[in-house]
Amino acid sequence: MKTSHLFLSAALLLGAVSAKAQHSLTQIWATDASLPVPESVFFSPKDQVLYVALIDGQAGEKDGKGGIAKVGLDGKIVAKDWITGLNAPKGMGIKGNTLYVTDVTDVVEIDIKSGKIIKKHAVEGSKFLNDLTIDAKGNIYVSDSSTKKVHLIKDGKITTFIEDLTGPNGVLAVGSDVLIADAGTLKKVSATKEVSVVAEGMDKSTDGIEQVVSGEYIVSCWAGVVYYVKSDGTTQKLLDTSADKTNSADIGYDTVKKIVYVPTFGKNSVVAYQLK
Repeated sequence: MKTSHLFLSAALLLGAVSAKAQHSLTQIWATDASLPVPESVFFSPKDQVLYVALIDGQAGEKDGKGGIAKVGLDGKIVAKDWITGLNAPKGMGIKGNTLYVTDVTDVVEIDIKSGKIIKKHAVEGSKFLNDLTIDAKGNIYVSDSSTKKVHLIKDGKITTFIEDLTGPNGVLAVGSDVLIADAGTLKKVSATKEVSVVAEGMDKSTDGIEQVVSGEYIVSCWAGVVYYVKSDGTTQKLLDTSADKTNSADIGYDTVKKIVYVPTFGKNSVVAYQLK
């Protein structure tokens, strides 16, 4: 009986330790500080490269200074000026051989093979298009932080998917749902547009969202904080670089190698972290 109680106690202790297991981020590398105001990183498994949206100016100005850089998975800059002539590019997504990027009031299509801009979609009434995500059916969702809406581009037509949000930034299509980082709260919007709260209480500058496994996410905040978020509402702070004013804008993520790519905005670099 004593042996049984010992095993039971050990099992309970192991379960408690497991339940409290914490995740961590360990820096792997950082690019040199020559990327002018990197706002977003998109990891492409197909191309095995990082696409980095560079504002290179003010976040809401149409000044033509912005562009897209290509960075290798070793942290070396492959092509700083791969795409030029954009305004203040931010969130990105890929469909086929086309890279889509938000650019203040437009969604820009870029042919990846030729490295050329092929089309621009003007989003009527938009003011500050921010993040972008593409679902399995090819539908594109775009947040507008100023008008507090998320738009849908489907079959070339642009409509309002959801409105009356608080300050939407990061968006992520997961199955038939869309996750929205909305001013410190992670919300889920179903296909029938029912809104539920996944987690709340994060820094108000929530920015990028990436899925680690089903029901578990990494959420970055522009102020310099990165959280591990679970669908049961729990959040764990993985990173806080706010004290030295290093931002953590719209992150990218390699689901196979479990590497988080963080654009530092004002520090002009991208930093790679191993997630454990």
